[in-house]
Amino acid sequence: MMDLLKIDKIRQYKTRQGFVKRIVQEHYLREDVPCNSELCLAGCRQTANCVVPADVTHYLLPDCQTASDYLDILELPELIGIVFLQTVLHHVRHSSGKRSYQRLYNKVKDMRSRCTVFANEFCHYAYCSREPGEDHVQWQFRVVYESAVWYYNHLAGQKPIVLLTENEKVIEEYGSRTAGVYVLSIGNYLNMFWPDLNQALDIYESLKASLAEVESQSKGSSKEYTEYLPMDVLSAGIKSGRYIDGAIRVNRHHAQEEAFVSRNIRSSDQKSDVLIAGRKNRNRAVDGDIVVVELLPQAEWTGRIISLKAAGSDDVGSEKSESMPCGRVVGILQRNWRDYVVSLPDDLEQQTGGGQSDKILVIPWDYSIPKIRISTRHALQLKDQRIVVRIDSWETDSMFPNGHFVRSLGTIGDLETEIAAVLVEKNLSVGPFSEGLLKEMPENTEQNPWVMDEDEVKKRRDLRRSHLIFSIDPKGCEDVDDTLSVRKLKNGRIELGVHIADVTYFVKPDSLTDLEARSRSTTVYLADRRYDMLPEILSAQLCSLIGGVDRYAVSVVWQLDPNTYEVIKVWYGRTVIRSAYKMFYEAAQSLHDGKQVKDDIPELDGLDAATVDKKLVELKWCVDKLMDIARHLKARRVVGGAVQLEGEEVKVELNEEQEIEDLVPKQTMEIHETIAECMIFANHWVAKKIAEAFSTSALLRHHPLPRQDQFQELLYCAKAKGYTIDTSSNKALADSLDKCVVSNDPLYNRILRSLATKAMSNALYFSTGSLPRDQFFHYGLALDRYTHFTSPIRRYADVIVHRQLLAAVEEEDSNSLHLPSNKDLQQLSGHINTKHRASQNAQRDSQVLFQAMYFHDRDSTTDERCIVDAVVHNLRANGLLVFIPRYGIKGALYLKDKEGLVCDASSPGKTPTWAPGTLEWSEFSITVSTSTCKTTFKLFDHITVRISVQQARSHASSLRFDLVANQPHKKDESIGVQNTSLKTDIIQEVLGESEDKPSTASIYDNQDILGADFPELKKQYGQTNESVSLYHLLQHLQEMGLEESADGS
Repeated sequence: MMDLLKIDKIRQYKTRQGFVKRIVQEHYLREDVPCNSELCLAGCRQTANCVVPADVTHYLLPDCQTASDYLDILELPELIGIVFLQTVLHHVRHSSGKRSYQRLYNKVKDMRSRCTVFANEFCHYAYCSREPGEDHVQWQFRVVYESAVWYYNHLAGQKPIVLLTENEKVIEEYGSRTAGVYVLSIGNYLNMFWPDLNQALDIYESLKASLAEVESQSKGSSKEYTEYLPMDVLSAGIKSGRYIDGAIRVNRHHAQEEAFVSRNIRSSDQKSDVLIAGRKNRNRAVDGDIVVVELLPQAEWTGRIISLKAAGSDDVGSEKSESMPCGRVVGILQRNWRDYVVSLPDDLEQQTGGGQSDKILVIPWDYSIPKIRISTRHALQLKDQRIVVRIDSWETDSMFPNGHFVRSLGTIGDLETEIAAVLVEKNLSVGPFSEGLLKEMPENTEQNPWVMDEDEVKKRRDLRRSHLIFSIDPKGCEDVDDTLSVRKLKNGRIELGVHIADVTYFVKPDSLTDLEARSRSTTVYLADRRYDMLPEILSAQLCSLIGGVDRYAVSVVWQLDPNTYEVIKVWYGRTVIRSAYKMFYEAAQSLHDGKQVKDDIPELDGLDAATVDKKLVELKWCVDKLMDIARHLKARRVVGGAVQLEGEEVKVELNEEQEIEDLVPKQTMEIHETIAECMIFANHWVAKKIAEAFSTSALLRHHPLPRQDQFQELLYCAKAKGYTIDTSSNKALADSLDKCVVSNDPLYNRILRSLATKAMSNALYFSTGSLPRDQFFHYGLALDRYTHFTSPIRRYADVIVHRQLLAAVEEEDSNSLHLPSNKDLQQLSGHINTKHRASQNAQRDSQVLFQAMYFHDRDSTTDERCIVDAVVHNLRANGLLVFIPRYGIKGALYLKDKEGLVCDASSPGKTPTWAPGTLEWSEFSITVSTSTCKTTFKLFDHITVRISVQQARSHASSLRFDLVANQPHKKDESIGVQNTSLKTDIIQEVLGESEDKPSTASIYDNQDILGADFPELKKQYGQTNESVSLYHLLQHLQEMGLEESADGS
């Protein structure tokens, strides 16, 4: 056993009272600290997952300040072979915070980066104690330098060491002290080793200028903002209840005036939000930061703005709601700064002085983010581009934060640029799959097709000949991850089976594929494309349960009572299946309805008439029985209190040139809910199984009780028609919504259900060890246990659940399956929840982008598709909020402009005009009064509006709504009436199971639009082929159609 050398380590701390306290700690040094290098000749045991490689020209060691200030450069994927010292990690954590430390840790943890950590503070020959009177910065660099020399000698001089620092004095002192150890500034290093890496050079120049700006500002005396309170004061104040901590949310419609911090108050009679009014009270907090707030005296409380504000307008309405608790930010617990998409201002020439590095205020794409000051040498070249910047600091004497340039996304208005902006804003990484990951993939070519392993088949239950298995999916779906079977057993019972792709067979724990899937967490669906969580060979081929081929699956099979469909017995396990039919929803519904479907089922081609009839009878019995079972399953949940909510689906019609021709509401069929109900059933039973097997570390999905204050808008709208909503429980809410029916206007109930959706809390993944058992429930689905099991091809949470289920039923050692502990699983759950929400928001933003594209080239004054019926669903002090059922979208309609003129729509058949007048706002109506007449708009009135596009250079284009007439638009017979009996259970949960699959059409099949190399670029960046595009423009416009711009549910 290696002997340990004990030394005394002396630390000095400053107490709250200002006294200096000296502490002596025991510290142990050893000789066998691993170097984690492939070149090691001493036989060091490698304790890290990542080691620095042998095939690089040099090893890189950043000093403490370099790692802290220039982390953006070190994060670049081109820079590999970096050795981070333990001393450097400690410095980053204590000087730059947990967020920077986590970024550095992620760089090391990512095996593609081929970096490592060397524990120099425990290495006998690399350890350096601080000498008496030695400056702290000098000591830190001496530690780094001595460790670099030891590392070089330890590897017998096989690889030169480059030590990075921006300290000119130490470069001069140490630059030529040791052969093989080179001390360079970052600028010299990049110019010598990476002269063509322009991104790194640009980031360096911008960061250097930003740091210089911060240093110059620190010498100034004028203060725009107040200093933050010390951390110990903040902690004590939070514990005592004097201060409130929480994430700050900026109102993007009034970004300069309003932000909110939520208080953790469960009492329904207290308001849970604190209003932060004005920039001074916000005190340099940026949207998403975890802040500490001090409540202002009640005399200084004010209300939130209730006036509409046009995008990009500086006009702020004076109308406010009743006063609410207000506060000011006195400290920041955690900065949640991220990458921001920005553009340079129109008056660029006035801001640039022609210098080597111009200081410019750039305008963020996100309205809730303040302008950011950056320095760049390429201002004129970047004028018409969207670029990515990061915030470095925000000093008290600066009106705006300082940041630096990271990279350019492309030309403003270009489709690929706008899509890239959406992804960056939501922090979604969708780069190409790495070469190492692709090497893990099995081969499946015409010359060498993939075949099942016979030994693996013997371990599984073989259902290929005993069960009629089929899938029901949208047209064009490639990633078929769920199939079904139903049959009558000899004992009279009904057997129902849900068979899910066995992704875990191909994705082994801690493999590169697993790490990448964990990082992505979900397949990202945008309006015209998708970015897969897994490589296409898995998602569209070997894991996809397509018809007529043998596939591995994980199955849940129930034996049900033939009359009541109560569960008598359930079996879980690995199976081998062969799907007999790959049906579309339309074919399955037609089969149930007794219509002719022979031509819609390709597997029946080439068969004689008698065989076709026999197979159709068999298949129809299965579909009918599935529907009957699903009705019973749903009825039980509804009785238990399942809340049936409303979503709006819109499909896209394309012309011959694959351009958007129309947006049409999609009709809901019963078969959609049948498949969804079967998936919910499987998820519920799997949740029960893994929660029983892993009581403190099962991955479940929790839908908490909604906050009662979030139901105010729902209660208000119900009251407008004389109804009362009981929100005391999910059952009471569901029963109340069922009673809110207006016979001549089915939209009323749909809008109420959308408002109930908005009031819901987010459903979240969690580890069972992190919550009390009485909080495991799913409020919306009325289930005591719920998880996600049925979509492992596109959700990493399902992969974890598969592993847990197999460990539970096969009684394998959980350690051998690398199942995460409660702590690790809860951390992973947070990551998955973040990525899941980011993916949803990206879908929404891409839909907004394509909506603007649809209306962009249309003449709003003559094109009949721009003149539509709208329903008034809320009132504001200067206008209306309207819902447009034709396209499933919401927006603001102004009745008063910034000059004070009001919209006069009193003359039938004539275009409304703007005239002097007033607005009178009552509880359920708003009246426009001019010198000649009065016009009243009531809640849920139908009016006619015109849709046009409002261009915004620095932001995403948006839709504008103008009043055409204060009466309903002529009825569009092509739209039809929605089947209101087919409601959707918690849009994200149910449609997520049955509809999260792509459609066939692609807007951009025409290579003339995007260039001949566009298909190759899509393949490079991990997208499946173009037959699966337009997914969420067809399937998920309901997320924004019946949802306010705030993040609702």
